[in-house]
Amino acid sequence: MAKSAVRRARPRAGLQARVRKILARLERAYPDATCALQHGSALELLVATILSAQSTDARVNMVTPALFAKYRSARDFASADPRVFEQEIHSTGFFRNKTRSIIGMAQALVERHGGEVPDTMEALVQLPGVGRKTANVVLGSWFGKNEGIVVDTHVQRLATLLGLTKEKDPVKIERDLMALVPRDQWTWFSHTLILHGRQVCIARRPKCEICVVNRWCPSSRV
Repeated sequence: MAKSAVRRARPRAGLQARVRKILARLERAYPDATCALQHGSALELLVATILSAQSTDARVNMVTPALFAKYRSARDFASADPRVFEQEIHSTGFFRNKTRSIIGMAQALVERHGGEVPDTMEALVQLPGVGRKTANVVLGSWFGKNEGIVVDTHVQRLATLLGLTKEKDPVKIERDLMALVPRDQWTWFSHTLILHGRQVCIARRPKCEICVVNRWCPSSRV
């Protein structure tokens, strides 16, 4: 092996060893980390995930019980009155765009998939309002398929603080994380970082003193 290749391999091996320690500690702290969005079906999770953009899971969970009681199928969402629907989801923000996305998504489900949510990345990202991040949520949390890692603001922030990526683009961040984290942990890992970011590694007031991975975090203040 050339000397330059050896120099590149050493930091990479060190990073992978550090990631293994981080994962082990996080797994002990958050063994059952799951999606915070309340849902009872793939369709409900898909709708809730679209609503969660630029909003909080807590806010979405306040809106969806009444929404899911009224709209029970893709056909129900597809035939919703946009003006009424906008008011029903108003508090989640960006309600006009979200209304177009959800109604359009539901219409596509009815027209292309018999009203059922598909279980492949290729089919999901072809639905209106559904990008890779949303598809990853549905595939991982409902269908149990680890096709990728959800990169939301918490995951992006913590991955950077932990020194797992230097990228700014979510797609590139996901690529870096997928190369470091075992595939069978991808869905759990994203849920865990989100939970850790909310409870411990809080953006404006990180609780480094109680963080279970502070020893392996280059941004730790302790």
